[in-house]
Amino acid sequence: MPTADLDDLRSRVQHALDQERRTQEAILAPLGPEMADLLDPVFALLSGGKRLRAGFFYWGYRAAGGADSDALVRAATSLEVFQAAALLHDDVMDDSDVRRGMPAAHRRLAEVHRERGLSGDPERYGEAGAILAGDLCLNWTDEIYSTSGLPAEELARGRRVLDTMRTQLMGGQYLDVAEAAQTWDGLPTADRIARARKVIRYKSAKYTIEHPLLIGATCAGASEPALAALSDYGLALGEAFQLRDDLLGVFGDPDETGKPAGDDLREGKRTVLIAYLLEGLSPADATRFRDAFGDPDISPEDLTWLREQCVRSGAVDQTEKLITAQADAARRALDHAGLTDTGRAALLELIGLATARSS
Repeated sequence: MPTADLDDLRSRVQHALDQERRTQEAILAPLGPEMADLLDPVFALLSGGKRLRAGFFYWGYRAAGGADSDALVRAATSLEVFQAAALLHDDVMDDSDVRRGMPAAHRRLAEVHRERGLSGDPERYGEAGAILAGDLCLNWTDEIYSTSGLPAEELARGRRVLDTMRTQLMGGQYLDVAEAAQTWDGLPTADRIARARKVIRYKSAKYTIEHPLLIGATCAGASEPALAALSDYGLALGEAFQLRDDLLGVFGDPDETGKPAGDDLREGKRTVLIAYLLEGLSPADATRFRDAFGDPDISPEDLTWLREQCVRSGAVDQTEKLITAQADAARRALDHAGLTDTGRAALLELIGLATARSS
């Protein structure tokens, strides 16, 4: 399947989002001009991205024999809005400054507060606005899905998976918060990796790839063997996707990732990469690691040192090997899945797009 088809889908998703903006602006217009402050950051966030979640919903449906339609694209677009909700809330929880090269929504709203000389704390104002913007996106997710135009019986079939995705992602977000509050001191490397991979599965892999695929395929009436194969594909590729994201969070180019260089090191994210790194540190280096890792004001020298340790310890190579293994597992899952030729070709191409990327 040519990449041009994926590009066309992105364009159609953007068109659906543009239509949704007009609809929601009309609904909120009676509340006054302040609503633009709430909506602008949301639709700025929705104007970019790889559209992977919509793409996996769409190709899950097509791979199970469903036909292309504008209704399908609109239903798939609901997952882009769901992702926006997750990102808006995630940026507040992580106290992030930047998202996709722009100020995070809560930072943008805090600046609005300052520019207008409003009373109260601008940071609290921004956080409250971003939380509410995320809540709006959660509401719109359901609204777009249920009014997409797909047959009611198809939407009813997919609803169970959609609801599971939403609940498990929130649980996964909390799992990440809980994991960050615990210590890895004294844990064997295998346990550190297992804990990091559990967070990956529930915070990223399922809602990025597995669940979107299964929602689309279930709507289209896929067989149980096909759903099982798509689940295997989605979990393997979803993990590979997040492992690549973890590498980009340490080594990515800010112009490509839209985030400051080394952001994951400042935030102290306990990833598989870090689990591998810790295994190879000397006692002296381990002390320096504890002092630097997770320091929001980390010095450029310590940031460079941490990156160098990731490479020297072999952590980068080990993470790359795991990415390759999971991508290969995703390919094998499609071998006997009973999917349409067009759908299988698209899903094979999406493996490369999800893992060989710079943003």
